[in-house]
Amino acid sequence: MRRLKVIISYDGTQFSGYQVQPGERTVQAELERVLAIMHKGEKVKVTASGRTDARVHAIGQTLHFDSPLAIPVDKYMKALNVQLPRDIRVMSIEEVAADFHARYSVTGKRYRYIWSCESVQSPFRRYYTVETNGVKPNVEAMQEAAKAIIGTHDFSCFCAANTSVKDKVRTVTSLQFEWHGEELHMVIEGNGFLYNMVRIIAGTLWEVGVGRRDIENVELVVKSMNRNQAGKTAPPQGLYLERVFY
Repeated sequence: MRRLKVIISYDGTQFSGYQVQPGERTVQAELERVLAIMHKGEKVKVTASGRTDARVHAIGQTLHFDSPLAIPVDKYMKALNVQLPRDIRVMSIEEVAADFHARYSVTGKRYRYIWSCESVQSPFRRYYTVETNGVKPNVEAMQEAAKAIIGTHDFSCFCAANTSVKDKVRTVTSLQFEWHGEELHMVIEGNGFLYNMVRIIAGTLWEVGVGRRDIENVELVVKSMNRNQAGKTAPPQGLYLERVFY
C-alpha cells in the first residue's frame, strides 16, 4: 500500500458540497467513483482536509487515499483527470509517509471570498462571485473592523448554530482585503475554521463596509460568542478554499 497526497481544484456550482450525501452529486462521490473503476470495483476511501458546502469552490483542496497500484504518480494523475468530470481537476499527486493525514496533519488554511462590485456583473462571473449591484463598500472600515477578528478567540459568534463541534477556539492569523479590478477579495488565514465561519465573517464585515454596522461593534460580537449578534451568512458562490498548509 502507498499513501498518496492529492491536491484538487473544483468548480462547486453543480455540486451539493464536497462530502458524500445520499442521492446528491458531490466531489467526494465523483472521486471515489473513478478510483473504484481504477481499482477494479474495490472501494477506495478518500479523506479530505475538510468539507466544503454546496456551490463553494476549491483552488487547492487537499486529500489522501491509500492504493496498492504501482502506477507512477504522473500517470496516476493523468488517469484520474481523464475519467473525472470536467469540473474537478487533479492538480498534483505525490507519495507521502503512511502517517500523513489530509485532515489531522493540517496546520492552517487560506480562504478567499469575492464580491463583484461592477455596476453590471458579467454573466460569466455570476457563479463565482457575489453580486453587489454596483455597491462599493468602505474597505478601510472593513479592514479596521477585521482587527478584532485576528488572533485566538472563541469564535462561536461566527459558527453556524447546527454544528456539533464543542471547542470553538480558533486562531485567525491574517485577514486582508484586496481590490482586483472591480472585484473585492477577502483573504483569510488561520489554523482552522468552524462551519460557515468564513462566510459569516464576510457577511459581518460587509455590513461594516456598507454602513449597517459600526467598526467597534465587531469586537463586541466576538466577545459575545453569540451567533445572533453577527451578520448574515454570505452566499456560497463567493467562497474559495485556496490552500491547505501542512
